Amino acid sequence: MGRYKTCVYAICKNEAAFVDRWVESMSEADLIIVCDTGSADDTVQKLKDKGVTVYEIKVDPWRFDVARNISMALVPSDVDICVCTDLDEMMEPGWRERLEKAWKPNTDSLHFLFTFSFNEDGSRGTTFWKNKIHARKGYRWTHPVHEILQFVEERQENIVYEPNIRLNHFPCAKESRSNYLPLLEQAVKESPEDDRNMHYLGREYLYNQRWDDCIDTLKRHLSMPSATWRDERCASMRYIAMAYMAKNMVGEAKSWLYRAIAEAPHLREPYVDLIRIFYQERNWPGVYHMVHEGLKIRDRSTTYINEAYAWDYTIYDYGAISAFELGRYKEALDFAETAYKMAPHIERLKSNRDLISKYAM
Repeated sequence: MGRYKTCVYAICKNEAAFVDRWVESMSEADLIIVCDTGSADDTVQKLKDKGVTVYEIKVDPWRFDVARNISMALVPSDVDICVCTDLDEMMEPGWRERLEKAWKPNTDSLHFLFTFSFNEDGSRGTTFWKNKIHARKGYRWTHPVHEILQFVEERQENIVYEPNIRLNHFPCAKESRSNYLPLLEQAVKESPEDDRNMHYLGREYLYNQRWDDCIDTLKRHLSMPSATWRDERCASMRYIAMAYMAKNMVGEAKSWLYRAIAEAPHLREPYVDLIRIFYQERNWPGVYHMVHEGLKIRDRSTTYINEAYAWDYTIYDYGAISAFELGRYKEALDFAETAYKMAPHIERLKSNRDLISKYAM
């Protein structure tokens, strides 16, 4: 098909609902290989009917890195480019042509844009760079969960970036995370010096409403000498604040959000988190001030450290409410108009705009 032989590889379990659309979006590849890890539905048969090469494997105890390494090992040795995806993801059409143009003979890995979630109106939510397109040799997957693709050659990795290759995530309405926590605890036990795993574990405790474990673990993350990436440190501080809010310790929560802003003043997320607290307190000057400070930040992070709610209509909605409460009706209307244009499907935003317009006349 092109200059380079390309293979898509994946692991799956009980994902029959995704097979048709996934295979269609990956069909630009020369070869598609899937390792099924124990499906009880008709995933395997549906994949085979679509012409996919399927291997049925068993990984016990379960680890994502082991399963992915098995699937990668089954990619033929004459393949030039490997594309790793999951069945609940879809490539936007034309990705193969863009890949062929961007890939050079000495390329090891290509980073592309991955949209993890979409907003209610269909616009992109959380989007960041992903590195799951790589050369056939020189890589292995590591960590039981939140596995990463590790370059194992003793030389500098050659990376190219192609923002026009886009992989989109369309999961089930409620995606199970039941095995994430024990796997993350295992990952930290295996590599206690790995700051990224420590951060992920603290975040997982937050998701599981284990507030004290979340706080303690993320404070450990922040104390690690290797935890120097300011964006991730900011996220740990934000999660600590969320845990304190859940414990009704509002003062502690606000203190940690101020620290998060100081840690990474280029990120809008901690401002919006603080806005939410001020809104609950009906602290309208606080909301108004933080809205303006947050809006000074115009560049959204292209790493996984970004939240959709910091970049949708939300901050303008809070701006409209706070400006209205402070008697700044013309400014409130401007905010309300912007919020409504960004999310016209939300009736409340239209009602707010119509109400504010009566005062701004």
